Amino acid sequence: MKPTIVVVGNGMVGYKFCEKLVARSNAYRIVVFGEEPRRAYDRVHLSEYFAGKSAEDLSMSSSSWYADNGIELHLSDPVQEINLEVKAIHSLSGKIINYDYLVLATGSGAFVPDIPGIEKQGVFVYRTIDDLDKIKEYAVNAKSGVVMGGGLLGLEAAKALIDLGINNADVVEFAPRLMPRQIDTAGSAMLQSKLSQLGLSIHLNKITSSIEGDGCVTGLRFNDDSLLETDMLVISAGIRPRDELARLAGLQVGTRGGIVVNEKMQTSDPAVFAIGECALYEGMIYGLVAPGYEMAEVVVSQLTANDKTFNGFDMSTKLKLIGVDVASFGDAFISEPDCRTLVFEDTHKGVYKRINISNDGKYLLGGILIGDAAAYNMLLQTVNNKIVLPPDPEDLILGARGAEQSGGAGVMNLPDEALICSCEAVSKGSICSAVNNGAVNLDALKKCTGAGTGCGGCVPMVKDLIAGTLKANGQYVKNVICEHFDYSRQELFDLIKVNKLKNYDLVLDHHGKGDGCEVCKPLVASILSSLWNDLIVKQDTIQDSNDRYLANIQKGGTYSVVPRIPGGEITPEKLIVIGQVAQKYNLYTKITGGQRIDMFGAHVNDLPDIWGELINAGFESGHAYGKSLRTVKSCVGSTWCRFGLHDSVSFAIEIEERYKGVRSPHKLKGGVSGCIRECAEAQGKDFGIIATEKGWNLYVCGNGGSKPQHAQLLAADIDSKTCIRYLDRFLMFYIKTADPLTRTATWLNKLDGGMAYLKNVIVNDSLGIGDQLEEEMQLLVDSFHCEWKEVVNNPELRKRFAHFVNAPHEKDPTVKLETMREQVKAAW
Repeated sequence: MKPTIVVVGNGMVGYKFCEKLVARSNAYRIVVFGEEPRRAYDRVHLSEYFAGKSAEDLSMSSSSWYADNGIELHLSDPVQEINLEVKAIHSLSGKIINYDYLVLATGSGAFVPDIPGIEKQGVFVYRTIDDLDKIKEYAVNAKSGVVMGGGLLGLEAAKALIDLGINNADVVEFAPRLMPRQIDTAGSAMLQSKLSQLGLSIHLNKITSSIEGDGCVTGLRFNDDSLLETDMLVISAGIRPRDELARLAGLQVGTRGGIVVNEKMQTSDPAVFAIGECALYEGMIYGLVAPGYEMAEVVVSQLTANDKTFNGFDMSTKLKLIGVDVASFGDAFISEPDCRTLVFEDTHKGVYKRINISNDGKYLLGGILIGDAAAYNMLLQTVNNKIVLPPDPEDLILGARGAEQSGGAGVMNLPDEALICSCEAVSKGSICSAVNNGAVNLDALKKCTGAGTGCGGCVPMVKDLIAGTLKANGQYVKNVICEHFDYSRQELFDLIKVNKLKNYDLVLDHHGKGDGCEVCKPLVASILSSLWNDLIVKQDTIQDSNDRYLANIQKGGTYSVVPRIPGGEITPEKLIVIGQVAQKYNLYTKITGGQRIDMFGAHVNDLPDIWGELINAGFESGHAYGKSLRTVKSCVGSTWCRFGLHDSVSFAIEIEERYKGVRSPHKLKGGVSGCIRECAEAQGKDFGIIATEKGWNLYVCGNGGSKPQHAQLLAADIDSKTCIRYLDRFLMFYIKTADPLTRTATWLNKLDGGMAYLKNVIVNDSLGIGDQLEEEMQLLVDSFHCEWKEVVNNPELRKRFAHFVNAPHEKDPTVKLETMREQVKAAW
């Protein structure tokens, strides 16, 4: 008989323990008891349940995984009692199992404060899928919602309310700042500002004295007697370790909760282990999944004759909260005089960066990043591996401004013991060794080492290590698309062009293998559109909903409609038509940052009718849904502005009319400014044109978003004709050579030789391909068609735009338009 291991708890950490144990040994009988009715699922990405992921999508294993690995799984059957003397557990259903070893992975539960009225209807906690189902059901009839708790989980819950369409969402926090355990006061203020812009109302320093309402919650009363009205309340005010079983059995627990464990994760009974959020190690509960995985590894090590121990865990973390990057690492709160602190703050873009360095300037001690956490991985490695800082440590948060940074900042300069993937405890040395042994792509390396299979935050660094190791070995680093195509995007682009292939099946037959996947299908569709400019909806392989319906899908399942308005210039007659269409179809209208009018809330079956009315008024598709040219923004230029040097509006219209509909690896935005005052923000665009006294300056490869980057000067004081020639070359060169979903700024950053090389190719025609690039662009320009018009005039294509295949003319009765903010409602 094999010795028996009973695992109590089937969350992420309990599952990971089983996964690690069966991978290393088949010497044990494993029995798992879970309280919930479903298999272990990914709680880290729980909020994605509201964004469309199913419980099955979040599951950490297939339905047969436990049986395939000889694991006995008992769901909806929590353990009720542990008998330490006879080494047995008793479950709710009456099962009695004797064990040789017991692993407690009971996790934690939501902390629910003892507040009068807490039992009212409409009050929820945010911990499990069942909790989310209840919230989802109740939110259908709620117009406002409050989250109690401004920590990590609270802000995740707030995102859930927004995803459910509750536009009046509030966050109430007892502390004087958001995320008090991760970020400082200044960082909290920046985060609060960013969240407020997204529609969240933040209330700090608030103590709830009672929950108001007769049966159902109607508001929160605070200790200052103020009242916050709400239709529902989600409590996410912290966690409490689930130690009740251990406490009942007589195991040692902490005074404030948690099962006391030693460095081997043993409890006060050597045959009983505790891992995850229920375990108390040296007075600390670790509330992240990565240390829980490390604890699971320690127990597996103890059970397989190794001697790995737990010695604490780095609680650095990086996450994206409602679209905002937030990260803290190392000693984030150390302050002067114990260190030197460097702070960068940009209130315009919502970016806050703080780094703490040693007083001698040699070492990074910790820091906080809000709004832009792109440097997090390398900063964390710099702290953990005590890498000596460059002469100008401010470059760590500002970027190198001149000569390349020194001090071993590259990932290949990290020591072999550097921990790259904290979720799976994979070091740099392990990754490089795996690459040397044949794991030369990300998928193979994931299978081999497990790196990148947890939260995924280490994936960019893992990719860099793969490429760096191959390069160090003198091997050609081939950036293949996926397992079905052994080519890079650039190589496949050329093969499709040379062989004149016009659809995905032909491409797969000639140059691929297998049936394709969600990676290569949209990529090939993009290449076909960039080469032949054929109607995107005719390609059966497209998978993106935006391209499939020629409109951007919004929360709630409706779509937005953005007609093209070149240069932002529009006649009164066309403005009236937009107003009439929006009124007729009950659409919410907004002027975008690119000088366009966006109409939200369209039902999918109404889209062709809406387009038809707009087309009759002279509009075209604005391609706001595609990886293509979106807009060319302009100022009023010399026509109206007293500072304008040239007619920026006319030139912007000419540029937009030329490149409209051109498909590319990622979206493209342009701008034309009539003088150096830059009212069209041209230097923040993929291409920007600024008037000078002698002509135009052409800038390229800038972009906004989460990683803003100014465009760089490609050519100065050129005439309009030359400007368009250089743009033809630049855009076509980008389309032919960029990786999929790569903006021009990132493309340039990775281009060998950088801007000097690009200028040599485009302006000096060093490769001798200038004429070819211009001819290829002219073919795309000449083959333009309005995709909306093609659908409107094609009965077969129109049939695709229906809520239900068997009832094409019926609207979805559950879809309704809700105004986005109170001020919009008041204006209407």
